[in-house]
Amino acid sequence: MPSPPPVHLIDASIFVFRAWFSMPSEFADPNGRPTNAVYGFARFLCEFLEETASRHVAVAFDESLATSFRNELYPDYKANRDPAPEDLERQFKWCKDLVTCLGLPAYAHARFEADDLIAALARYWRSRGHPVAVVTGDKDLAQLLDGPEDCWWDFARRNRLDADGVKAKYGVRPDQIADFLALTGDPIDNIPGVPGVGPKTAAALLAHFGHIDALFERLDELAFLKIRGARMLGSRLRHHEDTVRLSRQLTGLDAPIDEVDDRDHDPRGAPDPDRLDVLLDSLGFGQTLRQRLHRLDT
Repeated sequence: MPSPPPVHLIDASIFVFRAWFSMPSEFADPNGRPTNAVYGFARFLCEFLEETASRHVAVAFDESLATSFRNELYPDYKANRDPAPEDLERQFKWCKDLVTCLGLPAYAHARFEADDLIAALARYWRSRGHPVAVVTGDKDLAQLLDGPEDCWWDFARRNRLDADGVKAKYGVRPDQIADFLALTGDPIDNIPGVPGVGPKTAAALLAHFGHIDALFERLDELAFLKIRGARMLGSRLRHHEDTVRLSRQLTGLDAPIDEVDDRDHDPRGAPDPDRLDVLLDSLGFGQTLRQRLHRLDT
């Protein structure tokens, strides 16, 4: 029996944001509203699907930056980010419409982020024997790699990492990424860490202790480790234990999501060419990209 093919789980937001910042603002629909982000995202989908010819694809979107369960745990979560402007919010909706027109399943949830949805989808498909390719540029999602054929793939930048590649890049195994970020903090998401604990120290701690539970159970061992500032590090970690525990709740991707787990999953269905044409007409897209999008299912 042939091995099940990999399932490609796309973290849409990062590619939409990249297009928003990199594509010329002159792209606009017939009403003059910007379409640069959706145009760039459409081009990314064309390149991805043309290259991979994958029939096992799902796309996850962030519904909101301020309503996830993480905001309930820590109100300052992502509070350092400005709200998306209206012109970008509108384009996120168009991107989601484009995905469904192409027959790709789109996932979004008010309380769970795209990362959480991708994690739930990874569990679902891995339990059915499929390896998982997480298509993103976000290091947080590297924690989802759980097999020799799994990979973290920044498609646009041609950067693909397996578990060994994650270890070489960050100094920790994929299953330690959430603990690693809980110790160092993550300024991108406004997640607090331990002052003075950077990536090298966090990696050294996890190399010795394995995970943060063992770290806090055996803090007395720190004084004997060859880690810079080890004598003071124990008291600093003990003082910030509550912060690390909270941060670990924010960095982990293990939330149970019934709406994803119970859904009748179809990794890639039939496109709707008529609905696609209506969307492309409303966006004012030209023939070149339109033809590429229509050829994706041939």
